[in-house]
Amino acid sequence: MKDLPNIDPQQWRSPQLTKLAAEGETAPKILLLYGSLRERSFSRLAAEEAARILEALGAEVRFFHPHKLPQPDAVEDNHPVVQELRDLVLWCDGMVWSSPERHGAMTSTMKAQIDWIPLSLGAVRPTQGKTLALMQVCGGSQSFNTVNQMRVLGRWMRMITIPNQSSVPKAYMEFDEEGRMLPSAYYNRIVDVMEELVKFTLLTRSRGEYLTDRYSERVETAEQLSARVNQRAI
Repeated sequence: MKDLPNIDPQQWRSPQLTKLAAEGETAPKILLLYGSLRERSFSRLAAEEAARILEALGAEVRFFHPHKLPQPDAVEDNHPVVQELRDLVLWCDGMVWSSPERHGAMTSTMKAQIDWIPLSLGAVRPTQGKTLALMQVCGGSQSFNTVNQMRVLGRWMRMITIPNQSSVPKAYMEFDEEGRMLPSAYYNRIVDVMEELVKFTLLTRSRGEYLTDRYSERVETAEQLSARVNQRAI
């Protein structure tokens, strides 16, 4: 806990695998995306703070850095940076999206990353059944436009978007010169969100195939199989 000076150790609760996960499961794998290319990016600093909390909760974390990501449709999807993003999405059990709010919405940097993630890759749906936590940072007063907008996208991507979310107003006042978040109710909310994300990930990831098994898709698959084997259709 030495790297989390804002945490009250007496109130810290690590998720208990015996209560949430099947025996022998590995650490949950969480991918973090952020939505600003600035050198001092508060959405990245918030995501880095979230990553420290996730690691303390027992998760394995990785970042995707969007600085060299082309705009959607500007290149073919075999571009190496696009492939890096897609490989990370396939790797993870859950994600954290952290974006600034710009003109009342997520940034184009954030949206471009989401747009490069396909709903399906052949027979694989890369995001279906994976967990998602949402965070935003604001330059002024607190707003929830961006997290609410990303929640719509998470649902569209068939992700399990957790109920809790984080919005940090006047973000320039919430971080010290070293980029560490100061103690506050906003920091505590990020702890809440990451704790909830790990719990939901442990609870659902080994059951994802069953949770996302849908009647309409079973019917479609059965019809396709019937068409292939039905002699009258040849």
